[in-house]
Amino acid sequence: QVQLVESGGGLVQAGGSLRLSCAASGLTFSSYTMAWFRQAPGKERVFVAHISWNGISTDYADSVKGRFTISRDNAKNTVYLQMNSLKPEDTAVYYCATTHLRFRLWISGSYDYWGQGTQVTISS
Repeated sequence: QVQLVESGGGLVQAGGSLRLSCAASGLTFSSYTMAWFRQAPGKERVFVAHISWNGISTDYADSVKGRFTISRDNAKNTVYLQMNSLKPEDTAVYYCATTHLRFRLWISGSYDYWGQGTQVTISS
């Protein structure tokens, strides 16, 4: 049974930083693409970042480029999202997801498994 468990969310002031973690189990972690999505109240879930199985390839939504960094540690079965220079518009529930696919990775429907989400709230 695949499980993804996010942690690290919280309340911070604008301009601050947070580091999200997602611990995976029940799958051969090093074979899977990992991603972060987010969903703000009343809005659709949207792509934030993804990272290839070997950590070499990454991609980001334009809204977070230069501020967020996705990384992974295959020895720990964990993917991270370092978020810097946070803005109130980054407020959302952040979800970790995984897929065996290596294309169309900005689409939520491409992902096989999801975590339960972690709340990130940025105050102005």
